[in-house]
Amino acid sequence: MVQEEVLYEVDGAVALVTLNRPKYRNAQSWKLLDALDAAFGRAIEDEPVKVVVVRGAGGNFSSGHDLGTPEQVADMKAREVPEGGLRYYENFRRYNLDYTLKWRNLSKPTVAMVEGYCIFGGWMIAAAMDVVFASAEAKFLAGLVEYFSIPWDIHPRKAKELCFESRFIDADEAHEIGFVNRVYPTADLERETLAYARRVAENGRTLLRMAKLAINKAQDVQGYSAAVEAAFADFLVLAQTGGPGRSEGERRLGAVDLALRGLRGERAT
Repeated sequence: MVQEEVLYEVDGAVALVTLNRPKYRNAQSWKLLDALDAAFGRAIEDEPVKVVVVRGAGGNFSSGHDLGTPEQVADMKAREVPEGGLRYYENFRRYNLDYTLKWRNLSKPTVAMVEGYCIFGGWMIAAAMDVVFASAEAKFLAGLVEYFSIPWDIHPRKAKELCFESRFIDADEAHEIGFVNRVYPTADLERETLAYARRVAENGRTLLRMAKLAINKAQDVQGYSAAVEAAFADFLVLAQTGGPGRSEGERRLGAVDLALRGLRGERAT
């Protein structure tokens, strides 16, 4: 039986979307990202749903981008995406910028429920959600990622500190600097997150839609979307100048994640 990359279920007015690659701590393969986009689309079209909660299976939110699991390598070969040129750019952009911007602008409120590791691409997905709740044991790793919302997620000086140092922060620090809205004991996280989502769902659809739209517009007037797109180009420069295919920082942090997951010959950061 083939395992579904993303699970979708509805609990009253709340859609639960679950990243489902626990073997790799929910590393983001292309198939997972396609499935996540489809699940979000389903939630938007699902009339009873008013709030979407995103979580990870197996006790981790996401270890980030999949840089070499057997499944991802096979999928890359099957799709025959070239290593350069316009087709490579469009594919890379879709999975690392366009999807994330699209999810940020979903027409219904979204909540990231983070436990365990939330690394690079995991930060990207969480950042695209409207609200972030975390377990007390959650660990976050920021950096110059493709969807570079970090200077907007937290104070620019703190963003520089974390990107320069490449260190994990715990849930309490993530809350202190403003990335995480609320921190709960792991045993309480799901209950409290769903309770919040249900309270939000008690509001009218128009209010929720217009409030989210107005706040996102306020950011965009300040240059949010344009800045994120501009930083995507900076990431491409980083990737090209840091070595073939991966930057020095990516190699170093790939080794960090490899140690975290205890995998041999398979990397997902």
